[in-house]
Amino acid sequence: MMNVFMSFLSPRAFDLDRCRDLSETPCIMKTTIALFSALSLICFGLLPKVTAVSPPPDGGYPGGNTAEGQNALFSRTSGSYNTAIGLNALYSDVSGSQNTAMGVNALSRNTTGNYNTAGGVNTLYRNTIGVQNTANGVQALFNNTTGNFNTANGVNALYHNTTGFQNTTAGQQALFNNTEGIANTANGVSALYLNNGNNNTAIGFQALNNSITGDLNTALGAHAGYNITMASNVICIGTNLPGRT
Repeated sequence: MMNVFMSFLSPRAFDLDRCRDLSETPCIMKTTIALFSALSLICFGLLPKVTAVSPPPDGGYPGGNTAEGQNALFSRTSGSYNTAIGLNALYSDVSGSQNTAMGVNALSRNTTGNYNTAGGVNTLYRNTIGVQNTANGVQALFNNTTGNFNTANGVNALYHNTTGFQNTTAGQQALFNNTEGIANTANGVSALYLNNGNNNTAIGFQALNNSITGDLNTALGAHAGYNITMASNVICIGTNLPGRT
């Protein structure tokens, strides 16, 4: 490439003695064209070579869907922008859109639910039409069918939830037996374990773990409120503080 450029710059290529008379337009034009040709060869020769990914990525399907794994997105007809990775992930999804399922049987029974995220084996397994749920951890939100706006982080968190909504958990088996309770927050292993009440907050290992139907209770600390079963509007702050039944 450099040899070509140097040949264009040789005295023979640019014999300015023959172009002293500016009226010699053809000579000037010929010199200008030669210069631009040399520069073009150098510029284009230095451009990086564009190559595609090899091998090309697979798993791309119509509607902006991505599926990897046996039977992933098996039943899809019109759903769009779904991501299913793992055996039977989003298996039953027909028209649900913008769902993400990663793990064996994740969101396997979802049919028309939208905006759900499941990460882990059997997460959100029974969800059918529930929307905007997030489950991270083996069997988190396993039995959820039509509940909406739930967040479950931890193994078996919100395991039995079916129609409850706006619940938030962080911890193994937190809100484990909740089926229809709404707007509960449980942070800690087995916090609010038996709960089916509403608007309860439990933070700490097994906090409010025996509360069944109580509402508007708050417990902070390990085993806080362990004596509460059906009482409401109780506040327990401190480790092993029993509270009233």
